[in-house]
Amino acid sequence: MSKATEKDIDFALMKKIQNGDMVSFNEMVNRYKDRLMNVIGRMLSSTEEAEDVVQETFVRVYQHRQSFNFQHCFSTWIYTIALNLARNELRKRKKFKFYDISEMQGNEAEFSVEMKLPSRLPEVLKKAIEDLPEKYRTAFMLRDIQELPYEEVAKILSVPLGTVKSRVNRARMMLRDKLQPKLESYNALSKSTLLPVGLL
Repeated sequence: MSKATEKDIDFALMKKIQNGDMVSFNEMVNRYKDRLMNVIGRMLSSTEEAEDVVQETFVRVYQHRQSFNFQHCFSTWIYTIALNLARNELRKRKKFKFYDISEMQGNEAEFSVEMKLPSRLPEVLKKAIEDLPEKYRTAFMLRDIQELPYEEVAKILSVPLGTVKSRVNRARMMLRDKLQPKLESYNALSKSTLLPVGLL
């Protein structure tokens, strides 16, 4: 399904939601809840906290449905709301959630080879990504895990496009530097394995 088609579906649903159509709202929830959990669940310290943030995100979407600007992507809007709520939670709790590569959802094709790798490798990956500073971690997660365009990530994070590219590249370099020695010993990574090709 093309990006344009995704955008068209979102816009059609939002027009109905603005008219109070709860069936369309529920459909929008189903479209985005797993995507948001995939991101927010890796920023916060528990699944329960992430679920609360995602739920609050949808509450905000409905409450502010009339303010949605159709000149922008709905996905940008909802990710921005969710990330702002998650950052507020992090500031309050000062906790971080491990990335758990082995439990990623929605990227089965990209991560399916994980089961073939040595059992210690997910822990190595988890620790390396956990150690990324939040600004690099978030940019990396949105671009390389959620596979959002750089331009959309820039809008979500409210930073220039060049800053996003710099943060993503920096995150990849940091992960490569941490993982390369261990991964060479496993001989596990190739173009079809866990992490994006650009990492190596």
